[in-house]
Amino acid sequence: MKRLVILGGGESGVGTAILGKKKGYEVFVSDSGKLKEKYKDVLEHFDIDWEAEGHTEAKILNADLVMKSPGIPDRVPLVKALVEKGVPVISEIEFASRFTDAKIVGITGSNGKTTTTMLTNHLLKEGGLHVGMAGNIGDSYAQMVAENDFDLYVLEISSFQLDGIVNFAPHIAILTNITPDHLDRYEYKFENYIASKFRIAENQTEEDYFIYDADDPVISEWMKDHPIKSKLLPFSLEKELEEGAYLKDNKIILNITNETLEMTTEALALEGKHNVKNTMAAMTAAKLVSIRKESIRESIANFQGAPHRLEKVLKIHHVQYINDSKATNVNSVFYALDSVKTPVVWIAGGQDKGNDYKELMPLVREKVKAIVCLGLDNEKLKDAFGNVVDLVVETYAMEEAVKVAYKIAGRGDTVLLSPACASFDLFKNYEDRGDQFKNAVKNL
Repeated sequence: MKRLVILGGGESGVGTAILGKKKGYEVFVSDSGKLKEKYKDVLEHFDIDWEAEGHTEAKILNADLVMKSPGIPDRVPLVKALVEKGVPVISEIEFASRFTDAKIVGITGSNGKTTTTMLTNHLLKEGGLHVGMAGNIGDSYAQMVAENDFDLYVLEISSFQLDGIVNFAPHIAILTNITPDHLDRYEYKFENYIASKFRIAENQTEEDYFIYDADDPVISEWMKDHPIKSKLLPFSLEKELEEGAYLKDNKIILNITNETLEMTTEALALEGKHNVKNTMAAMTAAKLVSIRKESIRESIANFQGAPHRLEKVLKIHHVQYINDSKATNVNSVFYALDSVKTPVVWIAGGQDKGNDYKELMPLVREKVKAIVCLGLDNEKLKDAFGNVVDLVVETYAMEEAVKVAYKIAGRGDTVLLSPACASFDLFKNYEDRGDQFKNAVKNL
């Protein structure tokens, strides 16, 4: 009996444990922290051996296979010891894919992957396919493979999950864009992070498809020196393409497999240029799996966006409040400011991941009338924009930040929570930050 050891007892770890048990492995789950009650209950129910608040090396180093949860870096001594022993250390995406013949649409990128994943899933579901959505979003992919028989999976995949693949190859891969993010995990080398994102296509064959942003210079440069085997389907806002999706006279035009699909951008439920791109990527994937044109058009028009991503909360005294808590890097904030058409009171700050705020300068100058800092350390934000914005206020709790924004905002303005930073200094995660914002707005 092969021994499967799982490091990390969260959603992906517990899902992998269920699938491993079902496939006849001897399974052991080990977490250095506490396990949530709901996960303990699941492991007990399936009679799976587990430990928490520490790793017992002897019970881990004797593994035949290890599934490492994406939050654990490769440089952890225990992971290094496993690799030195020659034990394969893989991700949930790799493990689960070995047990399903379903077609896979895999989606990665620095920004836009959640929206693109949700939209693709929506198009395929509404188009009548039996589809499961998993990965970095929602439920565990491994658990879905264990408990369902989907024809197709739409997976949101982070670079950390791609670092742990061996043979994983999606039939359709989508790369939304690449901007510097999580560089602390890649020895602060941007090229390591780029290589990691491109792993989504490395095992693809000529029978597969690679959908990507042709306007992204980082992607174009990399592809010059690193050819991709699968069939290329670019999308662009800047140039007309023979094959792929592009924008002309406010119309999206998709040319693919000798067919053309057109749709006006007015029909999109989502606002902003970046969402035109996300829509192009999702449409291309839907067409590749033979969803009807009418169905694609209808589904795009009635799609509700991802929570905490440019989510309109309320309008109070002619001021619109928008929750964009999921904007944890500068590039996301760029999209947010770009899509808002009114003067902005911007709530920002948190745990900085080495941000460079320079690229926001033109948008901040043009649109932001005040910044409400919300973080334990706001020096960097103040240094970057102190001379550009009339008013910069420091706050240390969400309720306080929202009250200050309410006082500053005038008729026709937008109060935008788009932090540009991680949330861990004051909140559990970006969802908690977004929920606190929505509650504070509702209590005004």
